[in-house]
Amino acid sequence: MGIPMEIRVPDIGDFKNVAVIELLAQAGDTIRAEQSLLTLESDKASIEIPSPAAGVLKSLSVKLGDKVSQGDVIGWMEPAGATVPSPAVAPAASGAPVSAAPAPAAPAPAPVASPAPVPASVATPAPPAASDRPPHASPSVRKFARELGVPLAQVSGTGTKGRITERDVQAYVQQALAARAGAPAAAPSPAGGAFPGLLAWPQVDFAKFGSVERKALSRIKKISGANLHRNWVVIPHVTNHDEADITELELFRVQMNKEHEKSGVKFTMLAFLIKACVAALKKFPEFNASLDGDEL
Repeated sequence: MGIPMEIRVPDIGDFKNVAVIELLAQAGDTIRAEQSLLTLESDKASIEIPSPAAGVLKSLSVKLGDKVSQGDVIGWMEPAGATVPSPAVAPAASGAPVSAAPAPAAPAPAPVASPAPVPASVATPAPPAASDRPPHASPSVRKFARELGVPLAQVSGTGTKGRITERDVQAYVQQALAARAGAPAAAPSPAGGAFPGLLAWPQVDFAKFGSVERKALSRIKKISGANLHRNWVVIPHVTNHDEADITELELFRVQMNKEHEKSGVKFTMLAFLIKACVAALKKFPEFNASLDGDEL
């Protein structure tokens, strides 16, 4: 066996005696560096404890409900690439040489295939009873569900206090795929996409805005386009604000207004914003494009 390595709780700030609410791995699992092993929950936040290195998890010394603090040992692992010394053969009591039988190798954990995203048209398992509370899941589980297209509100949690785990999400997907296998072939998706209720994509004559240039989408853009469109529809949007120093620009605007005061021309900040946008769109023409089928 390789040299075992302690897994300790890293720096988690001022939190002490934080409860373990979710175990994200088990003994025998092959884990990656920085892969989450367990989830802690304080009064203020949920904290995922990552693996310090890649290797095989030998054991976790904590269970659900245990409380830990920074520096506590929570398990042991065998790092990847650890040297495996040859086992010493003990001399036989009778003095006759006896060849030691090799210990049976532990079967490697079977890799878990990531299930395909669940299409909206697939018959899904019956959702749990309606509740006003949001689904109870850690950030890593929420990300895992988003990648598979699984609505957490329809997943029944088996963790502590109904918490949803990765295994719950995988079980949901497996049930959905089993239901799909026994269901009749689905009708073709409407022109609006795979989401019900979306309007058909409008047919626009872009030439009415002026001369246009058509470019075929690359293979990567065709493949990623459906996922990006899905994310645009289902993920909340975030608006980013930034600040810019326009002191000199404002002085220039005031000066221009004074010079053109007699002619009745007045410069507002909008004119300068439009000029900046035009310059940016000329430099990055794809921001000035529209999607039309498989073309820009």
